[in-house]
Amino acid sequence: MDQYSYRTIKAPAGGLYKEKGSRFIARAYPVESVEQCKEILSELKKEHYNARHHCYAYRIDPAEEQVRSNDDGEPSGTAGKPILNQIYSSELFNILIVVIRYFGGTKLGVSGLINAYKTSAREAISNADIIIKHPTEEIELHFDYALMNPVMRIIKDENLKVNGQFYDKNYVIKLTVKKNLMDRVALRFEKLRGVQLKLLKNN
Repeated sequence: MDQYSYRTIKAPAGGLYKEKGSRFIARAYPVESVEQCKEILSELKKEHYNARHHCYAYRIDPAEEQVRSNDDGEPSGTAGKPILNQIYSSELFNILIVVIRYFGGTKLGVSGLINAYKTSAREAISNADIIIKHPTEEIELHFDYALMNPVMRIIKDENLKVNGQFYDKNYVIKLTVKKNLMDRVALRFEKLRGVQLKLLKNN
């Protein structure tokens, strides 16, 4: 894996582990922000309002890594950390895993809890479709109509995704560019005198 790609999950997935009457329901989600994690947690707490614990871990943004784990009332280090360790061992980013525990009346002890949260999180990951994502950047080109052909030639050569185009004094085209191609693509456009390139946002 290079600095311009990372492993994540394609869609939500789940897992289930049972031990001495307790049920550990794992849910894994692809996420893009801490705010999205909070929204998902809020919805799960409403859905599973009578569960004893909602423990979780997330790892977001390969460029500026944001990591958090939470035991939600379980003994320190027995829930959130085992979940997070499964995310680490699978080398995943932009993922949230929540494990919801319905208490079965029998305490499992520290080692039992660690095993339960680890196993349920691992099962959710194993049931997920793991994909490789390539971070992208969005750019906007401003140019005169006379440059349309050379601009479109570069777009075709580099297989760039066109997100929109319109005319406002000059022609404007919005493009998505893979981050690992950005330097080369920008240099090609900059060589066309009269083309102005504006960076919009990263994804």
